[in-house]
Amino acid sequence: MTETAGAGLPGDPRFFRRAGPFTLADIAATIDAPVPAISPGRRFRGIAPLQSAGPDEVSFLDNRKYLGMLAETRAGAVILLPDLADRLNPHSIALPVAQPYLAWAKVGGLFHPLPPADPGTHPTAIIDATANIDPTAEIGPYTVIGPCAKIGPRSVVGPHSIIGAGVIIGADCRIAGHVSVGYAIIGARVTLHPGVRIGQDGFGFAPSSTGFVSVTQLGRVLIHDDVDIGANTTVDRGSAQDTIIGAGTRIDNQVQIAHNVKIGRSCILVAQVGISGSTILEDFVVVAGQAGFSGHLIIGKGARIGPQAGVMADIPAGAEMLGSPAQPAKSFFREVAAIRRFARRDRMRHSEPKSDQNPGD
Repeated sequence: MTETAGAGLPGDPRFFRRAGPFTLADIAATIDAPVPAISPGRRFRGIAPLQSAGPDEVSFLDNRKYLGMLAETRAGAVILLPDLADRLNPHSIALPVAQPYLAWAKVGGLFHPLPPADPGTHPTAIIDATANIDPTAEIGPYTVIGPCAKIGPRSVVGPHSIIGAGVIIGADCRIAGHVSVGYAIIGARVTLHPGVRIGQDGFGFAPSSTGFVSVTQLGRVLIHDDVDIGANTTVDRGSAQDTIIGAGTRIDNQVQIAHNVKIGRSCILVAQVGISGSTILEDFVVVAGQAGFSGHLIIGKGARIGPQAGVMADIPAGAEMLGSPAQPAKSFFREVAAIRRFARRDRMRHSEPKSDQNPGD
């Protein structure tokens, strides 16, 4: 490998757009931090981790495990909790905030904003004459856009993607390459990563004496504003109702969402979660990786589901669940502790030395 330009530094310019430089005052305003009295006009060119940042870069600390790095970092400025500012070496400028990780995300967006849409349609794209594409949208190579589909202002549709008949995509959306969208209405600022499938038939069939009869799937997929859906995730359209994903929800890669599922606002679904049909997740539910849900459940607001949990019953609001079948976290840990105690006693019993003599001799 000979092309190493930018190696080891975040934001390789071959792949990531860079803005700036920005002054310290600009950065402080972005994260609602007090403007330092020292050198508010000092200019910074980017962001970097504590261990590699230089004097013209901004870094952050959100995990006390790495407190030792504050005294050693060469970063010009560091975003951190207010009570840690006095731990920072005197060569760096503290930017104290209540939520360092949130502030870090904002500064990352400041230096590395998403590239704007490049208005126009690639000559290899196939666009139905009845499709309505905003003139500020970008339509990539070999894209197919069906009859009466609508693409909103400043949205981007990547190469080899298929937007089906009647689909509506709102403003400022990012549809990556090799995505298919059908039977869907999508709000503003939605991101669909490579390989996402939206709106295919739900898994519905009726058994008969001669085999299975597929149930007609007549619903849609409704995706509200500011949703982000990871690579190779699948969202089936509804059967007689709609499949709905609420505003602000974040869905990781390789998640399966079945027909008629309703997901509330600002939920988090981590990789390889599977949700069966007609299950409802209320607002702010967090589901860890590989958890599975049977159908027709209600998961209450703010519930937290652990990794590989098997959810087979309704869950009340705010509950924390682990295990398969899923149970309250405290009960799960008590059971684990009891099993460990039993296993320890069993090992000790079998490890006791046995006498070579028969007591009756």
